[in-house]
Amino acid sequence: MVVLGKKVKTSIAMDEDLLKWIDKQIQTRRFASRTHAIEFAIEQLKKT
Repeated sequence: MVVLGKKVKTSIAMDEDLLKWIDKQIQTRRFASRTHAIEFAIEQLKKT
């Protein structure tokens, strides 16, 4: 696991369907939390 530094709380507005999808992925243990899912997505975008 890579530690990226201190986490800072923030809030975002998101489409309800997208949030439901993230929550389903958490239930199936693809992601540990909403934070994990969003951090993963942003890290993937940074690679491109």
